[in-house]
Amino acid sequence: MTTTKPYAVTFVCLGNICRSPLGEGIFKKLVKEAGREEEFHIESAGLGGWHVGETPDSRSQIVARQHGISLDSTAQQFRARDLERFDLILALDEDIYHGLLRMAGNGPAREKIHLLREADPQARGNLEVPDPYYGDLNDFETVYQMVERSCQGWLERLK
Repeated sequence: MTTTKPYAVTFVCLGNICRSPLGEGIFKKLVKEAGREEEFHIESAGLGGWHVGETPDSRSQIVARQHGISLDSTAQQFRARDLERFDLILALDEDIYHGLLRMAGNGPAREKIHLLREADPQARGNLEVPDPYYGDLNDFETVYQMVERSCQGWLERLK
Protein backbone atom coordinates (compact mmCIF):
# COMPACT_ATOMS: atom_id res chain seq x y z
CA MET A 1 0.00 0.00 0.00
CA THR A 2 1.34 3.43 -0.94
CA THR A 3 0.69 6.36 1.33
CA THR A 4 0.93 9.89 0.09
CA LYS A 5 2.33 12.72 2.12
CA PRO A 6 -0.31 15.23 3.23
CA TYR A 7 -0.35 18.51 1.30
CA ALA A 8 1.26 21.02 3.68
CA VAL A 9 -0.35 24.46 3.91
CA THR A 10 0.70 27.38 6.09
CA PHE A 11 -0.83 30.80 6.70
CA VAL A 12 1.65 33.62 7.32
CA CYS A 13 1.04 37.05 8.83
CA LEU A 14 3.26 39.38 10.83
CA GLY A 15 3.17 38.06 14.40
CA ASN A 16 1.10 34.85 14.15
CA ILE A 17 -1.45 35.90 16.76
CA CYS A 18 -4.34 37.49 14.81
CA ARG A 19 -4.83 36.70 11.13
CA SER A 20 -2.81 33.57 10.44
CA PRO A 21 -4.20 31.59 13.41
CA LEU A 22 -7.67 32.39 12.06
CA GLY A 23 -6.58 31.07 8.67
CA GLU A 24 -5.23 27.90 10.24
CA GLY A 25 -8.34 27.34 12.36
CA ILE A 26 -10.83 28.09 9.58
CA PHE A 27 -9.01 25.93 7.05
CA LYS A 28 -8.82 23.02 9.52
CA LYS A 29 -12.56 23.31 10.13
CA LEU A 30 -13.40 23.40 6.43
CA VAL A 31 -11.09 20.46 5.69
CA LYS A 32 -12.71 18.45 8.50
CA GLU A 33 -16.22 19.29 7.30
CA ALA A 34 -15.21 18.15 3.80
CA GLY A 35 -13.88 14.86 5.18
CA ARG A 36 -10.42 15.63 3.80
CA GLU A 37 -8.36 15.70 7.01
CA GLU A 38 -5.97 13.01 5.78
CA GLU A 39 -5.09 15.12 2.73
CA PHE A 40 -3.67 18.13 4.59
CA HIS A 41 -1.12 19.26 7.15
CA ILE A 42 -2.04 22.81 8.26
CA GLU A 43 -0.05 25.35 10.28
CA SER A 44 0.41 29.08 10.65
CA ALA A 45 3.39 31.33 11.37
CA GLY A 46 4.54 34.92 11.54
CA LEU A 47 7.42 36.63 9.79
CA GLY A 48 8.34 38.28 13.08
CA GLY A 49 9.37 36.32 16.14
CA TRP A 50 8.26 38.58 18.99
CA HIS A 51 5.11 36.52 19.80
CA VAL A 52 6.69 33.03 19.55
CA GLY A 53 5.06 30.68 22.06
CA GLU A 54 2.02 32.90 22.67
CA THR A 55 -1.56 31.84 22.10
CA PRO A 56 -3.69 33.71 19.53
CA ASP A 57 -4.98 37.18 20.39
CA SER A 58 -8.05 36.95 22.63
CA ARG A 59 -10.15 38.80 20.03
CA SER A 60 -9.24 36.23 17.36
CA GLN A 61 -10.23 33.51 19.81
CA ILE A 62 -13.56 35.19 20.60
CA VAL A 63 -14.49 35.60 16.94
CA ALA A 64 -13.39 32.06 16.12
CA ARG A 65 -15.47 30.64 19.00
CA GLN A 66 -18.50 32.58 17.73
CA HIS A 67 -18.10 30.54 14.52
CA GLY A 68 -17.55 27.22 16.27
CA ILE A 69 -13.76 27.15 15.95
CA SER A 70 -11.20 26.64 18.68
CA LEU A 71 -7.78 28.17 17.98
CA ASP A 72 -5.25 25.85 19.57
CA SER A 73 -2.01 26.94 17.91
CA THR A 74 0.88 28.80 19.48
CA ALA A 75 2.81 31.45 17.62
CA GLN A 76 5.87 30.41 15.67
CA GLN A 77 8.19 32.26 13.34
CA PHE A 78 8.39 31.37 9.65
CA ARG A 79 11.96 30.43 8.73
CA ALA A 80 13.71 29.91 5.41
CA ARG A 81 13.70 26.14 5.99
CA ASP A 82 9.89 26.28 6.03
CA LEU A 83 9.95 27.14 2.33
CA GLU A 84 10.80 23.47 1.74
CA ARG A 85 8.35 22.05 4.31
CA PHE A 86 5.22 23.53 2.79
CA ASP A 87 3.50 22.95 -0.53
CA LEU A 88 1.40 26.13 -0.27
CA ILE A 89 2.39 29.28 1.62
CA LEU A 90 -0.45 31.78 2.00
CA ALA A 91 0.48 35.35 2.86
CA LEU A 92 -2.13 37.53 4.52
CA ASP A 93 -1.01 40.82 2.98
CA GLU A 94 1.32 42.28 0.36
CA ASP A 95 4.14 43.10 2.80
CA ILE A 96 4.18 39.51 4.07
CA TYR A 97 3.99 38.22 0.50
CA HIS A 98 7.00 40.28 -0.58
CA GLY A 99 8.91 39.32 2.57
CA LEU A 100 8.35 35.65 1.76
CA LEU A 101 9.43 36.19 -1.84
CA ARG A 102 12.64 37.85 -0.62
CA MET A 103 13.25 34.88 1.65
CA ALA A 104 12.74 32.50 -1.29
CA GLY A 105 15.13 34.44 -3.52
CA ASN A 106 15.11 33.06 -7.05
CA GLY A 107 14.47 29.52 -5.86
CA PRO A 108 11.60 27.20 -6.77
CA ALA A 109 9.76 27.98 -3.51
CA ARG A 110 8.56 31.26 -5.07
CA GLU A 111 5.90 29.23 -6.91
CA LYS A 112 4.42 28.08 -3.57
CA ILE A 113 3.85 31.61 -2.23
CA HIS A 114 0.46 33.22 -2.81
CA LEU A 115 -1.76 35.87 -1.29
CA LEU A 116 -4.61 34.25 0.63
CA ARG A 117 -7.25 36.47 -0.96
CA GLU A 118 -6.37 35.30 -4.46
CA ALA A 119 -9.14 32.76 -3.81
CA ASP A 120 -11.66 35.24 -2.32
CA PRO A 121 -14.51 35.76 -4.82
CA GLN A 122 -15.25 39.13 -3.20
CA ALA A 123 -11.67 40.47 -3.30
CA ARG A 124 -12.26 42.58 -6.44
CA GLY A 125 -8.54 43.23 -6.78
CA ASN A 126 -7.96 43.99 -3.08
CA LEU A 127 -5.83 41.06 -1.96
CA GLU A 128 -4.99 42.48 1.49
CA VAL A 129 -6.32 41.03 4.72
CA PRO A 130 -5.99 44.05 7.03
CA ASP A 131 -4.26 43.55 10.36
CA PRO A 132 -7.00 43.93 13.02
CA TYR A 133 -4.53 44.15 15.93
CA TYR A 134 -5.26 47.82 16.71
CA GLY A 135 -8.97 47.45 15.99
CA ASP A 136 -12.00 46.08 17.78
CA LEU A 137 -14.09 42.90 17.54
CA ASN A 138 -15.84 44.20 14.42
CA ASP A 139 -12.47 44.42 12.68
CA PHE A 140 -11.70 40.84 13.71
CA GLU A 141 -15.09 39.72 12.38
CA THR A 142 -14.41 41.45 9.05
CA VAL A 143 -11.06 39.65 8.85
CA TYR A 144 -12.75 36.37 9.76
CA GLN A 145 -15.19 36.74 6.85
CA MET A 146 -12.39 37.52 4.36
CA VAL A 147 -10.29 34.62 5.57
CA GLU A 148 -13.22 32.17 5.54
CA ARG A 149 -14.18 33.03 1.95
CA SER A 150 -10.55 32.72 0.91
CA CYS A 151 -10.09 29.39 2.66
CA GLN A 152 -13.20 28.03 0.98
CA GLY A 153 -11.79 29.15 -2.35
CA TRP A 154 -8.41 27.52 -1.72
CA LEU A 155 -9.99 24.26 -0.57
CA GLU A 156 -12.00 24.19 -3.78
CA ARG A 157 -8.87 24.86 -5.85
CA LEU A 158 -7.00 22.05 -4.10
CA LYS A 159 -9.36 19.27 -5.19
